[in-house]
Amino acid sequence: MTTTTEALPRRASPWSILLSILLIIFGFLAITFPFFTSIGTGQVVGWLLLIGGLVQFVHAFQSTGIGHIVWKLLIAALYFVAGAYLLSHPVLGLAALTLALAAFFFAKSMVDVAAYFSTRKSGVSGWILVDGIVTLLLSLMIWSQWPAGSLWVAGTLVGIGMVWTGVTRLMMALAFRNDYRDKGEGSSEGRRAA
Repeated sequence: MTTTTEALPRRASPWSILLSILLIIFGFLAITFPFFTSIGTGQVVGWLLLIGGLVQFVHAFQSTGIGHIVWKLLIAALYFVAGAYLLSHPVLGLAALTLALAAFFFAKSMVDVAAYFSTRKSGVSGWILVDGIVTLLLSLMIWSQWPAGSLWVAGTLVGIGMVWTGVTRLMMALAFRNDYRDKGEGSSEGRRAA
């Protein structure tokens, strides 16, 4: 029977720590070479859109009613066109993605600020406001650098995300390892005393 504490060493294995460190290294490389990372990100999104278009196309013929079929075919066509454009025009496609990212961050910041005003009396509402302000500043920074910033924004954000994920995984793995070691030492001391 496997208990939670018996499963901890597997979660904090050397492989988990190694993968975390590799994520951090590749994240720093993505930040160091944001142009290549941005182009790669645009290519991945392009392929995902093409695959999404294919899925929508197949799903359209599984629908009932002419309206549903036509609607799904139109969405499939939109996915195909957007994916093909990103793959055939990587720099221009990246500019469009960056503009969409700035618009997304702006909309998110407005939602966060509205959420702050609706939850002002709670103890965590200050963090919601800080998140909204930081996201608003990020959207304005991206917008002010657009379209020239398109060549570094996606790559830098992907790199930061990889570094953050790697650091988080590494800290969790080390915490699991220390917690397991502490519990193991406590149980062995208890056995020795008995």
